[in-house]
Amino acid sequence: MQSNGASQGQESSELPCLNSAQNGESSSSAGGNHSNGLLSNADNGNGVGTSNGSSVGPCSGTSATSTASGSEVGSLKKKKRLSQTEEDVIRLIGQHLHGLGLNQTVDLLMQESGCRLEHPSASKFRNHVMEGEWDKAENDLNELRALMHSPNAIVRMKFLLLQQKYLEYLEDGKVLEALQVLRGELTPLKYNTDRIHVLSGYLMCSHADDLRAKAEWEGKGTASRSRLLDKLQTYLPPSVMLPPRRLHTLLRQAVELQRDRCLYHNTKLDNNLDSVSLLLDHVCSRKQFPCYTQQILTEHCNEVWFCKFSNDGTKLATGSKDTTVIIWQVDPESHQLKLLRTLEGHAYGVSYLAWSPDDTYLIACGPDDCSELWLWNVQTGELRTKMSQSHEDSLTSVAWNPDGKRFVTGGQRGQFYQCDLDGNLLDSWEGVRVQCLWCLSDGKTVLASDTHQRIRGYNFEDLTDRNIVQEDHPIMSFTVSKNGRLALLNVATQGVHLWDLQDRVLVRKYQGVTQGFYTIHSCFGGHNEDFIASGSEDHKVYIWHRRGELPIAELTGHTRTVNCVSWNPAIPGLMASASDDGTVRIWGPAPFLDSQEADGLNENSSNMDS
Repeated sequence: MQSNGASQGQESSELPCLNSAQNGESSSSAGGNHSNGLLSNADNGNGVGTSNGSSVGPCSGTSATSTASGSEVGSLKKKKRLSQTEEDVIRLIGQHLHGLGLNQTVDLLMQESGCRLEHPSASKFRNHVMEGEWDKAENDLNELRALMHSPNAIVRMKFLLLQQKYLEYLEDGKVLEALQVLRGELTPLKYNTDRIHVLSGYLMCSHADDLRAKAEWEGKGTASRSRLLDKLQTYLPPSVMLPPRRLHTLLRQAVELQRDRCLYHNTKLDNNLDSVSLLLDHVCSRKQFPCYTQQILTEHCNEVWFCKFSNDGTKLATGSKDTTVIIWQVDPESHQLKLLRTLEGHAYGVSYLAWSPDDTYLIACGPDDCSELWLWNVQTGELRTKMSQSHEDSLTSVAWNPDGKRFVTGGQRGQFYQCDLDGNLLDSWEGVRVQCLWCLSDGKTVLASDTHQRIRGYNFEDLTDRNIVQEDHPIMSFTVSKNGRLALLNVATQGVHLWDLQDRVLVRKYQGVTQGFYTIHSCFGGHNEDFIASGSEDHKVYIWHRRGELPIAELTGHTRTVNCVSWNPAIPGLMASASDDGTVRIWGPAPFLDSQEADGLNENSSNMDS
């Protein structure tokens, strides 16, 4: 089509208000306009002249142009019939162009291609709905009935029409007419009686604003009728009328699929098509991923057993065999870490740390032979509570209740306690040899892995327990996703396993990691927790995409077992790992990215530096 004003052999009428969804099949009618203003292809052999002398043959699949005189038009060979896919594409383009208001272009496209945007009956129906001619729209439904797959759909569509009619009468103050619609038309349908009761309540609205607010309705006019039309179109087959904004929907789905398949996509999802280029495939560079050592923290003087970012991502806590906990401050701009304060006096070393929900407190636990735990005020650096129930205890794990006022702790010698912030014992569960703990968001259920290679759920309110996960080997540690649905287990001699806690099924076994009988802590991470990271006895950090069993990155740099990995919950490109080599490594994107790489448009790099 030419943008310089192509004239048609006959006057084309502009499409009537095809608001965002159109449909149809190839037309076989000869010459002239459809009743809905859509041009059908002439079957009498006459081409459609354009101002530059081009001509279009009958039933042509693509525009056939000729620079010769008009006498040569008849010599043009008949073009092949369009395939179904080609017709669909033309209709999708036509629908999109019409949404942009390019109606003359749509007319010419339909005329040249011989396609029809939507069925004539659908066009009439659309016009009558948009113009508020409800009686005519109801009659149109009878014409559409034969074209529909579900006979019940007519009742639903009629109900939607009458509901709009009823609301518009009410808004206009025509209460008697609205009441007649309610009693004489909507009620006899015997459909969705609950909704009819709600609609009847709108009769009591004192003014139009009150009606619109209670009905959550835009009011009489183009907006509400367009929304109504979108609902009505869901009942019509696409051969009659295209679903609303169909091309936009397909493009958005394509973008989402490319993102889902992108191994390194680690930024916030934006469903707005304006935020991406449709001219290039979506590719995130590995250089944008936290695969590169940004910083090595060497302040600990012995093995580092645990690390954990605070819930707001502004701090990192690290626990070591050297009896100290170090709190690090994360710079919000450079993402560099600075030593904030050191918490000392943990005689047995620190093997586990847990931040309170509001990050005010930090609890530190020791190894198997430690009967104490320490509850620190992180903001002041003061020790609030040092708890020990018995010298025979082994308090090696802890988890906060979501209310931030209680925590549970336990160990392999059979202790399982619930305590307040002062260390006072609130409840206890006898005989549970706890390996690792987690409190679910319901505030009642505590998950505990034990020495029977299982995870059980314990309810401290009604004192019930149930089996959730059963493994064949010892569960050394586990963590739970933010939504409480998935659990990530480090299983002795097996590696990292992903379980669905709701369905109680093993979802995936991740390959590559070396896991013996050391306690190694893995984590979820990245935007939407799409990634999984774990330490390993082979001195590496492994990263997987949650949906794939093979690692997408193996990070080298540590020289001994990597005991724990923590992904920053607020900065998706920042990760920390703690190792027996006495260091904590901070991982981030490559230090230098050019503008193209920063936009994620370059190809993935196949190698990675530590």
